[in-house]
Formats: sequence, structure tokens, C-alpha cells
Amino acid sequence: MNTRVCVVTGAGPGNGAAFSRRFAAEGYRVAMLARSEDRLRELETQIPGAKGYVADVGDPDAVRDSFARIRADLGPVDVLVHNAGSGTFSSFMETKPEAFEKAWRTNTLALLLCGQEAVGDMLRAGRGAVIVIGATASVRGGAGFAGFAPAKAAQRILAQSMARSLGPQGIHVAYVVIDGVVDIPRTRQALPDKPDAFFLKPDRIADTVLHLVQQDPSAWTFELDLRPFCERF
Repeated sequence: MNTRVCVVTGAGPGNGAAFSRRFAAEGYRVAMLARSEDRLRELETQIPGAKGYVADVGDPDAVRDSFARIRADLGPVDVLVHNAGSGTFSSFMETKPEAFEKAWRTNTLALLLCGQEAVGDMLRAGRGAVIVIGATASVRGGAGFAGFAPAKAAQRILAQSMARSLGPQGIHVAYVVIDGVVDIPRTRQALPDKPDAFFLKPDRIADTVLHLVQQDPSAWTFELDLRPFCERF
């Protein structure tokens, strides 16, 4: 019996659902973490082999309890896809302290918390992968991104530190920079005049993430940019 387990944080429409579908199709038992129970129950009906766990990934107690349940239900974790993200798109003077902290908790603290839980299993197995879903804001702080870019930049640096310390122990850590607009109903509605080529397809992003997990250790990727050809960079 295949006992590989993949945990996807931030399971919802778009990338989170696509990651869950892709890894389930590959034979993984998938644990989906999100704050919305209704959303998780809906995804469970759509994705065979996936199970939802309600959790705020920025809360240490919630993360600890969720991973304990995942191990009891599915087994030790082989892959973590940290997709959870949050942020306020605002200028420096408009950014509220509570929004700034929330972005840091969801993007960065959650990577520390979920990463430590998952990596503990991986270290015991001598292998594993942590894929962090980032953004262009992690490398470039735009004028209207003061409430988001610092959290993504901190997340990227944490992932880099993880890669350096965990790589020698057989654990592949990779950071995926999503540079563009992900194709979901909300973004289509907000940008009705944009052509199909403007949007990043969640299922294709998921294909790339699976490829990262399957890379040979002799040629691991740490940072990878994903963008449609029409995106300026």
C-alpha cells in the first residue's frame, strides 16, 4: 500500500485545490489545511484520497494538533506544500500593524510551525520535500505592497535557511515565485478584459511543484520563477 503523505496548507480554490488534486492523482494521501470547514468538506468530495483539517496555520497549538491528527489518520509526512498566504496590499502609511502581523504569521511563522512538524517526520525517514509557494513580492517591494512584501521576503529567506540546513540531511526545500495572476473565478471577474494567456493556470503550477518533489538530489532546484510569457520581469 502506498503510504506517502503530502500536506497542503492554504487549501482552497486555485493553487491549493490544484496541489491537492495533483498529489492525490500521483498516489499520495493528501492532508488539506485551511480555516474554512465548508471549503474543506467540498474539496474532500471532489478529490479522492484527500482529507481536510481545519486549522489556523499561524497558531502553534492548532498546527501541533492538526499534524498529530494527520499522523494518526494518514501516517508520517513526506511532502509539505506551504501554500497558505495572506497580506494587505497597501502603502507604507496605510498599512495597519495588525494586518502586517497577520501577513507575517500566515506566510512566515506558519512555514516555521508547519515546517518543523513535517520535517521531524522527514528527518526520521532520511528524505522528504518542502515546497514553499512564494511571490514576486519576496524579491521586490512595490510601493503598494508594504503590508505583503515584508512577509513574503521573510518567508523566502527562511526557506533559504531551511534549504541550507536540511539539504545535507536528504530534505529538498524549494521556493516557487509566482509572478503573475492565478486563474481563479475571482481574478477573472476582476480582470474581465485580460486574455487567457495573461493568467497562470493552477493545474500547470501543480505539475511544476510535483516535478520539484521528484527531482534527483544531484540537481535540486531551490528557487524557481513561474510566469506567463506576457508577464513583464
